[in-house]
Amino acid sequence: MLTPPIYRGAGGEIVLPAPLVLVDRLDGGHLCVNPPRDVWERSELTREELTQWSFLVAAAGRAMLETLPQLHEGCINYWEAGNWSLNDQAEPAGLKIPRRHRRVHMHLLGRSRSARSPDWKWGEAPRFPDFAERFSWAASFRPLEPEECHAVVARTVDILRTAYGVRAGG
Repeated sequence: MLTPPIYRGAGGEIVLPAPLVLVDRLDGGHLCVNPPRDVWERSELTREELTQWSFLVAAAGRAMLETLPQLHEGCINYWEAGNWSLNDQAEPAGLKIPRRHRRVHMHLLGRSRSARSPDWKWGEAPRFPDFAERFSWAASFRPLEPEECHAVVARTVDILRTAYGVRAGG
């Protein structure tokens, strides 16, 4: 489940993940970038859609690095997964067929040098829980604040325009 988009344009949309924030805002923050249409596998996007989505993903990641103080000297992990949607316990319960149940989206996971969570320790791979523990594991993680989202979106639009020549919508 995701919140309404904080940005929408030709390359897709940027959303705050909810209710499952994977990285606390002070540990680096977490945004998701959806492609311009639902597909189960990125190769199903057209050349133009994939190009525009790639521009949006890159611009949003760079914007996070440039606008979020908690990411000073940090980095972004780009994570396309969809694994939990295929879990037998995910709705609808039972065996899943990826073409029907998986939706491509890119997680932008901020990695701060001063992360407090041991699962986001600097210099280590992130540690994710099993499907059944995901909500209790993430319960204390807070989403980016509205001012942070506004700054990320404003910088994303600027990067799309200046670096990629995209007339950004929003």
